[in-house]
Amino acid sequence: MAWNVVIAGGGFGGAMAARELERILPRQSTRLVLVNDANFMLYTPFLPEAAAGTLEPRHVVTPLREILDRTYLRLGSIVAHDPTAKTVELRTREGEIEQLPYDQLLVALGSVSRVLPVPGLNDHAIGFKSLADAIWLRNHVIETLEAANATDDPARREELLTYVFVGGGYAGLEALAELQDFAADAIESYPRARLHGMRWVLVEASDRVLPEIDAELADYALRELRGRGIDIRLGTTLEEVCADSARIATGETLPTRTVVWTAGVSPHPSLRQLSLPLDDRGRVPVDDHLRVEGLDSVWAIGDCAAAPDPRGGLCPPTAQHAVRQGPVAAANIAAELGIGAARRFEYRGNAAFVNLGRYKAVGKVGGRTFRGFPAWWMARTYHMSQIPGAARKVRAVIDWTASLPFRRDISEVGSIGHPKPLEATIGTWGSSTSSSPSSSA
Repeated sequence: MAWNVVIAGGGFGGAMAARELERILPRQSTRLVLVNDANFMLYTPFLPEAAAGTLEPRHVVTPLREILDRTYLRLGSIVAHDPTAKTVELRTREGEIEQLPYDQLLVALGSVSRVLPVPGLNDHAIGFKSLADAIWLRNHVIETLEAANATDDPARREELLTYVFVGGGYAGLEALAELQDFAADAIESYPRARLHGMRWVLVEASDRVLPEIDAELADYALRELRGRGIDIRLGTTLEEVCADSARIATGETLPTRTVVWTAGVSPHPSLRQLSLPLDDRGRVPVDDHLRVEGLDSVWAIGDCAAAPDPRGGLCPPTAQHAVRQGPVAAANIAAELGIGAARRFEYRGNAAFVNLGRYKAVGKVGGRTFRGFPAWWMARTYHMSQIPGAARKVRAVIDWTASLPFRRDISEVGSIGHPKPLEATIGTWGSSTSSSPSSSA
């Protein structure tokens, strides 16, 4: 009789757990199933560089089939859970529903952008959580430069060249720094836009940025960004977003067509459908072995889990913790099946880096702090060690090396993945019959 182990989610935690389970569980008596909405794992720390064109977008993802050997990958989502019958319900991409039995279930569904009830936010702002967000944002910045260079209306140009980021944590600062760096390079090709100048604004509700790291390093990051002309508004909230403006708590209305929302994350909303206990923030409470409280054979890790931090409190929703929780959960699942010994989650985060673009970063390793180029180099080295798969490591190094002597590409490729209907391409300006797939016959 084979054991059925189901893993819901193929992010950092789920993928690392699957790799460890492949290593320690016998092939003959175990069936591993990983359910994910995509066939790749996104390396989220590289999203800002994908958005800025420093890294090719495909090089910040790792195909799950490249790093998993015998795990059965199913594309879809878990939409229901029966802990008594020990089954979960899978909805495939085609909309079909299947029942998956499990002996052990690992929930690693991650998180989504935390959305607040700000008028117009859903309609006129974009998050920065997925590869699609990063690619769209890069194309959007190029589109605004093109439009600003073409218009004769100064008010419209001001809207196009003002970029507002909301949230001063890791994601917000890194996205802002990298994209501002990219735009400062790209604007050299747009003389009329360059004469007008860009405006980059960061809105943060608290009285400091980067609450996750030392105040000294956060202040350094603040000085570095302000030195590049970025307008940072601390103790300020976003009050309303319109198609061509954003109003902040000071009463000021910023003319803008770009609002990027990076104000934290929330556990994946599908957790509410899975018959799991949830805390007041929507996370799944687990013990120090990562077992879901009150349930047998169910475990939770990553951003969706309220896991005890050995330093006190709960683990923050970071990739550093998820990649360490995965192997611990795998060991405990194996122990439940009679293989090996159970383990406590005892990881204490000792390193943190924030990339500020332009070969600068801030970081802390143990009790030592770093800033500027040394921190940037250490951050690159650390992330290189963490990318799963040798092929992705090599490709990232090639991208970084190639970007050193050359300016970044400013092609706007937003149409990729959105082909026009065949009849819409007939007779269009600039079309050529040689572009037809059948014309080469």
